Amino acid sequence: MIIDGEGHILGRLASVTSKKLLEGEEIVVLNAEKIMLTGSKDWAYAKYKQRLDRASISNPRDLGPKYPRRPEEIFRRTVRGMLPIKKSKGRTAFKGLKAYVGVPKEFNDLETSKVPDAEYGNIKKGIELGEISKLLGAKF
Repeated sequence: MIIDGEGHILGRLASVTSKKLLEGEEIVVLNAEKIMLTGSKDWAYAKYKQRLDRASISNPRDLGPKYPRRPEEIFRRTVRGMLPIKKSKGRTAFKGLKAYVGVPKEFNDLETSKVPDAEYGNIKKGIELGEISKLLGAKF
């Protein structure tokens, strides 16, 4: 299944995606930088910035936990949090997820679908995942 992420809400899209992955489907998400986060820009930036800074709180030489900056990796990390990653079925399900910024050449001609339960609609506050990634220092 190929999903165009433009105009979808991050959490809702991630929950629908994780359920389909556990059912055995392989899912490709395009335009990950256009997935929306609801809430204010300041709140969203503070939430993800805190996660990035968490690694250096206890021991600066410690290498974890790792949190991504790029939009497609933020989406994959969100889906990973909704899967039973410590069990083999969760790990194999997570391997079936691919996410991309923009639309790669091999997916230009293929038909994409929308998830009606996860569409953005008329929510007043929101910010795109690509904007948060740029604020966090991602280069894409």
